[in-house]
Amino acid sequence: MSKKPAEVFIGSIDQGTTSTRFIIYDRSARAIGSHQVEFTQFYPEAGWVEHDAMEILESVRVCMAKALDKATADGHNVDSGLKAIGLTNQRETTLVWSKSTGCPLYNAIVWMDVRTSSICRKLEKELSGGRTHFAETCGLPISTYFSALKLLWLLENVDNVKKAVQSGDALFGTIDTWLIWNLTGGVKGGIHVTDVSNASRTMLMNLKTLEWDSTILKTLRIPAEILPKIVSNSEIIGKINTGWPITGIPISGCLGDQHAAMLGQACRRGEAKSTYGTGAFILLNTGEEIIQSTHGLLSTMAFKLGPKASTNYALEGSIAIAGAAVQWLRDSLGIIKSASEIEDLALQVESTGGVYFVPAFNGLFAPWWRDDARGVCIGITRFTNKAHICRAVLESLCFQVKDVLDSMHKDAGEEGEVKNEKGEFLLRVDGGATVNTLLMQIQADLLGSPVVRPADIETTALGAAYAAGLAIGVWSEKEIFASEERTKTSTIFRPKLDEELRKKKLDSWFKAISRTFDLADLSL
Repeated sequence: MSKKPAEVFIGSIDQGTTSTRFIIYDRSARAIGSHQVEFTQFYPEAGWVEHDAMEILESVRVCMAKALDKATADGHNVDSGLKAIGLTNQRETTLVWSKSTGCPLYNAIVWMDVRTSSICRKLEKELSGGRTHFAETCGLPISTYFSALKLLWLLENVDNVKKAVQSGDALFGTIDTWLIWNLTGGVKGGIHVTDVSNASRTMLMNLKTLEWDSTILKTLRIPAEILPKIVSNSEIIGKINTGWPITGIPISGCLGDQHAAMLGQACRRGEAKSTYGTGAFILLNTGEEIIQSTHGLLSTMAFKLGPKASTNYALEGSIAIAGAAVQWLRDSLGIIKSASEIEDLALQVESTGGVYFVPAFNGLFAPWWRDDARGVCIGITRFTNKAHICRAVLESLCFQVKDVLDSMHKDAGEEGEVKNEKGEFLLRVDGGATVNTLLMQIQADLLGSPVVRPADIETTALGAAYAAGLAIGVWSEKEIFASEERTKTSTIFRPKLDEELRKKKLDSWFKAISRTFDLADLSL
């Protein structure tokens, strides 16, 4: 009688902007247990967004325990079968903590926070290259978005941070660094690392050398000793220490959320994905070539799947407000009671009735890079009702993605993009908002090209699991990138909108965008 093969599982910590999840995958990349916990966002002042890092830490602990319980209750022997943990996280969110006490010295400053705008303006005036002074080295413009500016604010404005840096007690990190340090021991020998994808979003890493850039550090007067070591996306980093629901298991995969989604979508050179979460993030894999954008995009990492693996780079367009606009309709305006209601309401009308909504709540990211922009809703008439507003909000997500993809097409050129046998460029999509079928159809209509939604839309967590499994030999790269098999179960949305109407709608969108500029100083 043949023995039943031992079960093999990979765990994935998916730490996002509003919630944490822990998902357990089996060898066939099927989720067999998961749990999700939402945590608090704080808004101390207009444009400021913060998280309690200790609350995030506790959310990971709870999610681990609950997911393990669920998988075990379903008959899976997770205790003996769990072989590795992958981690993916919200990027750019910045934290400084005490290495002696393990306590944060200030709340985590979230990626969408814009309190550093005055620091950005000051640097732009002082540095010879202005806003793009560091772009050739790190791929990024000077912007409130990136971790280095948030770290400068902490160094300049928080006494506890200043004192800890001076005494040698300070550690800097993005959320991946904070979680790994705590998971591997914290004050009792925790490992202080980050991965190349998260490091590439700080504005401090040299994209070619994949090391902290000494010139940038010197220019910004950031002490190198507070920075974590940079590792690849797929390698054994360390083992989970005692005090966690899981112990002794290696952490062997770490990627920023958008890079994890790229891997989960198996994006090879010339292929692009768009993740719809709190924001929306579109990345095009440019292979081993760094493309310097001339159309408002970022040059960044895609992934590096091992210490000796080749580096894949990407062009990225980051959109600050996507799903957050739907949350705003729900939480601030009360137009909907749940996020899922927006589709039903929007389907009550055939168009927006001439209403255009631009969710520039904290400025505009790619390709505009205007932190002086603020949200507008134009074209309102007596005829306008809440269904028109809901549909305009959905369209705003899709228009923003269209703006980014147009810039990508210009930067990458024909040779930088892979097309199917029909000559079509396919956009792969993932994230919670993609369950909205109307949103996906609007996206295809405004792009004028197909949108591909996978059967499993949670590709961010899957990408982290792939990276972890790859490092310990559970999967091979060939298996991970066998995307042809996966597309058989995908849903493809094809454009139905008339080309002339598409062009008119885009012209109106650009009018709406232009109305958002220079509004940051409106009197309260």
